[in-house]
Amino acid sequence: MKNGVVIVGAGHAGVQAAASLREDGYDRPVVLVSDENELPYHKPPLSKTFIKDAEAKPQPLRGEAFYTSNAIDYRPGIRIDRIDIGGRRLDIAGGGTLAFDHLILATGSRPRLLPLPGSDLSGVLSLRSLADARRIRELSAQSEDVVILGGGFIGLEIAATLRAAGRTVTVVEAVDRLLGRAVAPVVASHVRQRLEATGVRILTGTSIAKLEGENGHVIATITSTGERLPARMVIVGIGAVPNVELAQDAGLTIANGIRVDHQMRSSAPDILAIGDAASYRHWFTGGDVRLESVQNATDQARLAARTITGHADAYSAVPWFWSDVGDMKLQMVGLTAGGNSHVVLGDLPDNKFSIYHYAGDRLLGIESVNRPGDHMLGRKMLGAGFSPTPETVAMGPEGLKAALAEFQTMEPAKASA
Repeated sequence: MKNGVVIVGAGHAGVQAAASLREDGYDRPVVLVSDENELPYHKPPLSKTFIKDAEAKPQPLRGEAFYTSNAIDYRPGIRIDRIDIGGRRLDIAGGGTLAFDHLILATGSRPRLLPLPGSDLSGVLSLRSLADARRIRELSAQSEDVVILGGGFIGLEIAATLRAAGRTVTVVEAVDRLLGRAVAPVVASHVRQRLEATGVRILTGTSIAKLEGENGHVIATITSTGERLPARMVIVGIGAVPNVELAQDAGLTIANGIRVDHQMRSSAPDILAIGDAASYRHWFTGGDVRLESVQNATDQARLAARTITGHADAYSAVPWFWSDVGDMKLQMVGLTAGGNSHVVLGDLPDNKFSIYHYAGDRLLGIESVNRPGDHMLGRKMLGAGFSPTPETVAMGPEGLKAALAEFQTMEPAKASA
């Protein structure tokens, strides 16, 4: 066991895995491979502060000294072509190999391609990397009209940012509401109203038939109803695809991502997968999921490091997410699929409220807008396995805190699980 750990992918998951290995006392080689020529950076700011401020710099996940002082061999600009499971080595594009004792695949995901005529025109962009954000920032300074395809978090964050910078922005969503896979209808409706109040035009239940170009550059999108939407920049945000090709070609089990067990091991036990590319049976819902969030990536990275260093922990992190859209900080905790009732706490007109989602009498999750205290308390409640009654929720934060404290006193074993 002299070759140590190779980590493919230097986003939030990969960097955290390298850091956690050292924190857990791993003393063999750690090689962190990235196909980007950048010091690993935070991705959430790319759709907000970075694209609106020409002077903004990327925010590194760790300073350059961190990698050298922790003996983490960071190798930028390297693409891996193949995994040789039997030989425990990686084939590097352009020549060379990397041997490993354990391999962590933190390969992330990529934007779903737009399958339409004109999608290859200049000015048609997606946001996933720093290079993408730089292109969007540069072109947005020259574009009065912007069309955003997709009403998910990334698209709406960019829409709010560019509208605040004075651009004419239209969001086109194929289904009948925004954030269809992410939040409850009441939250989605609130987000739409706030964005439209700033001047963002939003078309739901609308698809795009083609993109129109001139001299190789996009100049408009044409909807399925024939409406022409002028655009010198079109941003495609219609979902993400997990990067599973390396794993799939190597024969690892794939199921909407690289399939892993409760310790992040793939179907080849010495190969682990974490972050956006990993799919697993979630402890909270009992269903199969693949989550795209910084929290999921970093928590899985910590667990993968513990697995490699000989611990037998099972993944039990409470999932949580966030998004900043204009003047709305959206925070979600838990997984609300399967809910059949909800309780509203707070005031929608004041832009400060939370939705508590239930399946029967079990609290599944909480969606908050500008109520960070509710979110933090929700993480504690779900982590403790505590489901307050709707009547307790109606008492507000102080009543919930008191009820949680009483629950933890009565059931300490469950509360510390």
